[in-house]
Amino acid sequence: MKTLTKGFLLFLVLALIGSEAFAGKKIVKLGVSEPDAKIFLDGKLMGTGQLDVVVLSNTCVNIKVEKVGYLTEIITFCYKPNYAPPPKTYYVEMLKDDAYDATEATDMANIDIEIKTNKPEAEAWRLMSQIITSYFDVIEVTDKETGYLRTAWVVQTFTQNTIRTRVIVKLGSSDPLAYKVKLISEQSGKPQTSVKSDELFKEWDRILRKYKEVPNEIQTRLTK
Repeated sequence: MKTLTKGFLLFLVLALIGSEAFAGKKIVKLGVSEPDAKIFLDGKLMGTGQLDVVVLSNTCVNIKVEKVGYLTEIITFCYKPNYAPPPKTYYVEMLKDDAYDATEATDMANIDIEIKTNKPEAEAWRLMSQIITSYFDVIEVTDKETGYLRTAWVVQTFTQNTIRTRVIVKLGSSDPLAYKVKLISEQSGKPQTSVKSDELFKEWDRILRKYKEVPNEIQTRLTK
């Protein structure tokens, strides 16, 4: 009986020691390489550039650091048993967003651009098809009679993003001859997204640099 009592008392002492060890809070002085980077704490914007992060006992906090043109950083600090204790200081060195660097902002993405031409229809169609196939390897649909052309999606994946691009051409009018050219650029916000996951992609007002001249080249050559 005495042995049992001693064991129970030892258990209580250890439990009290454990609870006291994680009583109160820890403060992490968080610094970021980009002074205007936004810092979110559990989804709430708390500041930019630097922040004193309070971690209460027996809890975890989730931190997101983001800035346009840079990769988003996610950090979690926990102050509870069986976790490494939060550090006194933590520095985030933000890295350039490779998807952002490979693209540029444009007002020509995802809109119909009307291109008028004085060339004969057969010549205009041949020339336009030639230009598009110099940028896109696969034509998914082409119909000269209705003046419709659609390329297959071209997908490029990055560290934190996936971008898919295609061109759609529609006959605008036959007299005068005009076509509507749309350069579609979409992003998923995640790497390695399947091109078939339509629900994950959203229109993006940036275009991969290797495709930015498609509408301009079609317009220039069809209006010569």
